[in-house]
Amino acid sequence: MSTPSPPAAHDRGSSAVPAPAAWGRHPEPLAPDSAPLPAYGAGSLADLLPTLAAGMGVPGMTAAIRELTPADRNCVFLIDGLGWEQLKAHPEDAPFMTSLMNTSRGGTGRPITTGYPATTATSLASVGTGLPPGSHGLPGYTVRDPDTGELMNQLRWQPWTEPGAWQPYPTVFQLADAAGVHAAQVSSPGFENTPLTKVALSGGTFHGRLSGEDRMDLAAEQLAAGDRSLVYTYYAEVDGAGHRFGVDSDTWRGQLMYVDRLVQRLAEQLPPRSALYVTADHGMIDVPFDEQHRIDFDEDWELRAGVALLGGEGRARHVYALPGAGSDVLTCWREVLGEQFWVASRDEAIAAGWFGPQVEERVYARIGDVVAAARDDVLIIASEREPKESAMVGNHGSMTPAEQLVPLLEVRS
Repeated sequence: MSTPSPPAAHDRGSSAVPAPAAWGRHPEPLAPDSAPLPAYGAGSLADLLPTLAAGMGVPGMTAAIRELTPADRNCVFLIDGLGWEQLKAHPEDAPFMTSLMNTSRGGTGRPITTGYPATTATSLASVGTGLPPGSHGLPGYTVRDPDTGELMNQLRWQPWTEPGAWQPYPTVFQLADAAGVHAAQVSSPGFENTPLTKVALSGGTFHGRLSGEDRMDLAAEQLAAGDRSLVYTYYAEVDGAGHRFGVDSDTWRGQLMYVDRLVQRLAEQLPPRSALYVTADHGMIDVPFDEQHRIDFDEDWELRAGVALLGGEGRARHVYALPGAGSDVLTCWREVLGEQFWVASRDEAIAAGWFGPQVEERVYARIGDVVAAARDDVLIIASEREPKESAMVGNHGSMTPAEQLVPLLEVRS
């Protein structure tokens, strides 16, 4: 995707995508450049909409996912929290989506990666802008606003800041709409005017519907509304069930069964010359409730020493140090967590490519002085600062396959 050049950027050394073997365990201690990077520029969420838009002739778009055949009408159905590994583990609960994964039966389903961190605000911004986190500027669940010094929750947009200043790039929907493509989003009515929707998913028309069935029916109608169409629709409750009950709970499996029927309902209504792509914003991992697996920042004096703000989330932390304490905080976090987390300084994480091929100057200070990404099934909770997040069963954010790999399932008419 063509974008304006930033005034300055912090580049990584290489944009190469790691070989599949990189998904395995690494010798201890964990080095920042040993983390299995998202497939930026070749097979990540940020590459999906630009590839589809390029196939419809939208100027400035690049078809980075070369396996996808152009279609005149494209629909992306994003299922919040449905990772590739979780879908593969439950074929009996999702027979239709499983059939799209089965190559022996003609399925072409494959995994792509999210981006780092594997969290909703970051991923939705990557989907909608076609940019990696280091460019769109939403590099975590909560990050420090350099202008105020406060933590900003980028999912809830609290405290409020000017959306266009925080994320200045046009969305792919806006660019498609300007090029004469019928662009539409079909989602919950409550999302219509949120700042996250504005910066990540706006462009064309928004259509709010409460029920999943109504969203599927309307998404099919919107696809048929133009000779060239780009439609996005969304379902959230798979993620909610995973957070509350875990990714193998009866509640979670019930949500998977339901959303599988929604996918089939939409697939059966596709107008001619259409392609439906089913994907997700992240996977999820259940973390046991004990002190070995849930390390409490609020009760650990070593991890708190020299720390001004704790951002991010349990498996993908941004750590903001007091002035002059950055080196000591990095040393301490590596000594305490270095066998379970990839722990990096801001510059090491950028150089390793965690946030994409480059990090723009306006985004640089939003990233923690220290960044910690979980390899094992562990969390850094904050029981006093983050009581609700600390009580979640299912979690996500890091660069493990369970969190990073999401489905890319295709149906064509």
